[in-house]
Amino acid sequence: MSITAERRTALISEYQTAPNDTGSPEVQVAILSERIVNLTEHLKIHAKDFHSRRGLLVLVGQRRSLLDYLKRKNQGRYQTLIGRLGLRR
Repeated sequence: MSITAERRTALISEYQTAPNDTGSPEVQVAILSERIVNLTEHLKIHAKDFHSRRGLLVLVGQRRSLLDYLKRKNQGRYQTLIGRLGLRR
């Protein structure tokens, strides 16, 4: 269910805004989105895994908070990020 170190490194290099950037909202949202996709696939197979379902809801809330923060601070970066990730909002 968790993402591998190689996939995390690939996401960081793809979404970083500067060299050695691992904590920007773009990187955090990209990693959370990957984890959300993995958990969603897990829950399609294991429908009664309510502990993982709660974890999924927590991750979605964290991603939403980061996206709201980014939207408040820089609308252009927000629009670029949701376009690259394919999010609806």
